[in-house]
Amino acid sequence: MDSKPPLLPTGFFLNKPLIAPLLLIAPFFFWGTAMVAMKGVIPNTTPLFMAGVRLVPAGFLVLGAGALMGRPQPRGLTAWLWIVLFALVDGTLFQGFLAEGLVRTGAGLGSVMIDSQPLAVALMALWLFGERIGLWGWLGLLLGVIGISLLGLPEAWLLGVLRQRSLPDGLQLGEDLVHDLFQNGQWLMLLAALSMAVGTVLMRYVSRHADPITATGWHMILGGLPLFALSSQFEVDQWVQLDLSSWAAIGYATVFGSAIAYGLFFYFAASGSLTSLSSLTFLTPIFALLFGNLFLSEMLSPLQWFGVSLTLVSIYFINQRDSLAARFNRALGTTDAASSPQAVVSLEVATVTMPVTKPE
Repeated sequence: MDSKPPLLPTGFFLNKPLIAPLLLIAPFFFWGTAMVAMKGVIPNTTPLFMAGVRLVPAGFLVLGAGALMGRPQPRGLTAWLWIVLFALVDGTLFQGFLAEGLVRTGAGLGSVMIDSQPLAVALMALWLFGERIGLWGWLGLLLGVIGISLLGLPEAWLLGVLRQRSLPDGLQLGEDLVHDLFQNGQWLMLLAALSMAVGTVLMRYVSRHADPITATGWHMILGGLPLFALSSQFEVDQWVQLDLSSWAAIGYATVFGSAIAYGLFFYFAASGSLTSLSSLTFLTPIFALLFGNLFLSEMLSPLQWFGVSLTLVSIYFINQRDSLAARFNRALGTTDAASSPQAVVSLEVATVTMPVTKPE
């Protein structure tokens, strides 16, 4: 399916410069705050049930919005096979790992571990689609990984690595880290990160055979049904202890953290730069940490705040990598055609493009 009806009028975003960056950031704000809402509800429900509730109703909302916009339904076996694969990876696996991991870790740190996925997305985008990363992009990714490591890894372990000098102690530190990751659920969050990275790349293939908006809705429904099935087999008392505030928190995670956030993210992922868009996911743990501190009293250490700072710098380097490369080359008196600014998903309004024939 090569051409699709326009989602919005051609000049909509260009005539409203303040809206474009807000829409780009919105999915990551909603994901981060949804993590906090889900963490607050976990004591009153079960993880697989909550993951299913977050997906299936949101999928119907996305399909309803797509119908109002006149988006076409998937056609043909190939389109449905891609959507089913997309649903399994980015729906069932991602949300299942996320919900189970959230039981064992904090909302902020859990979000940090999940959002280590831009590096995997960048590597896959480079290999599969030939997306240029460049020196500044790699530097930004490196800073982002260091930043989320400072946020997510046990501080005692990090300090121990800096202080230890003998191999036996290092082996012991490694054993302690693995034990801590398994006990606290970070390994489940890393599996969720890998699932999300593969799902982001899969959207490029899905959008070749189906409309990205309706495909997003169907993948949420098809990905959520197995979670309900697993919950019915292995969980009990899923909704017995849920009160009005708990349902409100689940509703927020469903409508804003799933329907709106997924719709916007995969709209951009279908046509923009995957590396630039994916790098913005580094914002998600920052929102989760800030609101986790506000509502759940999750505190940050000075080392973790330093990690937040590195994360913000990494986002700037990745999204402005072409402009930075061009400035650097001008300063050296050289030119590089590959480093000229190109239209990518970016925080700069001038570089945001919204194609109307081929719609993170």
